[in-house]
Amino acid sequence: MRRLTSVDLGYPQRGDGAGSPLRGMAEPGSRRSGEDGRSGGASRLWHVTLSVSGAEAPLRDVRRALERLAHDHPFLLAGRYANDHAEIRYWEEARDLHDAAAVALRLWGEHRASAKLPPWEIVGLEVIGRETYHQRVAEGYGPHPAVPAGVHPF
Repeated sequence: MRRLTSVDLGYPQRGDGAGSPLRGMAEPGSRRSGEDGRSGGASRLWHVTLSVSGAEAPLRDVRRALERLAHDHPFLLAGRYANDHAEIRYWEEARDLHDAAAVALRLWGEHRASAKLPPWEIVGLEVIGRETYHQRVAEGYGPHPAVPAGVHPF
């Protein structure tokens, strides 16, 4: 039997939205310049759900690792975990789905050392546009809107 636990990702919860990890992000369809000064094209927000799994690890270690990941990756919205798997949800700003998925597929590996994440493999990835995310929530069959103040059990 799997034991699930929630972690607080450290975002302040305020009624004015100041604690939101999306604050300051461009709206879909807005234009951002690339680092080289060229126009980066229209960027959009993508809701990402990344699932990882592997050998069992102490729950305390998994929790601390997810908290460090939330610190390293400031747009992390929610992290759910057990001793042998985890799921993280966040918003990614990217030109298209391919770019958002590529960033998501690198996330766990790139932060493995700095956040001391377990050596788990990615077993699932969902990337959906902002409009689709909100449509799913409105129709009652999508994920509940992620709350910046923490995570929810599986």
